[in-house]
Amino acid sequence: MFEQLYLYMVSDVKDESLRAAWERHAEEWIAWARTPALDESSWQLNLSTLSELLPRPGHLTLDVGCGEGRLLRVLAARGHRVLGIDASPTLARAVRTHPQPQPVVIADAVRLPLADGAADLAVAHMSLQDVDDLEGAVAEIARVLRPRGRLCAAVVHPLNSAGTFTGDEPDAAFVIDGSYLGTRRYAETVDKVGQSMTFHSQHRTVEVYSLACERAGLLIEALREPAHQDRWVTEEPPRVRWQRIPLFLHLRAVKPG
Repeated sequence: MFEQLYLYMVSDVKDESLRAAWERHAEEWIAWARTPALDESSWQLNLSTLSELLPRPGHLTLDVGCGEGRLLRVLAARGHRVLGIDASPTLARAVRTHPQPQPVVIADAVRLPLADGAADLAVAHMSLQDVDDLEGAVAEIARVLRPRGRLCAAVVHPLNSAGTFTGDEPDAAFVIDGSYLGTRRYAETVDKVGQSMTFHSQHRTVEVYSLACERAGLLIEALREPAHQDRWVTEEPPRVRWQRIPLFLHLRAVKPG
């Protein structure tokens, strides 16, 4: 059974920060993230593709917006010395109480509790679209990176967040209602196999992400736009429409030095 997806503008919570919205839905996210069948695009496509951009383990790897800690556990298993950072007390507690607990601190992405040049790698896996101050967060990441340190980030592809398909048919039209340009707050609720999750995010264009890196002094050295893989289409043929539109945007940026 295909998931049901509901998109809506969050005019009724326009005064609520993204940080507060994610804390409000934190328990939902913990259940969702820890059930691979519910978030298979991240487990099987997003995370595996982003992993191809990650440098080898170094002195310290930050997971900025670590959520309940799934990427921290993957990175630690691959030999990274990790530190998770999340603004949600509920999600940070989930990291610490997992059977494989990892180091984590509660902090906003624009105020990282680290000295200048403390880390050689910062990973922001599906978190930058969920921060209130993108430029502030990227600038702060740049501050705590060593010279030649890198930021590896994955976000919902801005084309994806700008529009939607008109149906599940393989040739369904993809429609942008309004404009791709600019930024806007949005939320989506996904119901799947009896569980529900509401995602609160900010639509931002590719240029906005690029400018955030540029203004922070980070140089983009790799860019990827992963779409659905052939084997997923074989499993559920209507997914073929998602081979026409990228699901995610991945980038790797380096701090000169």
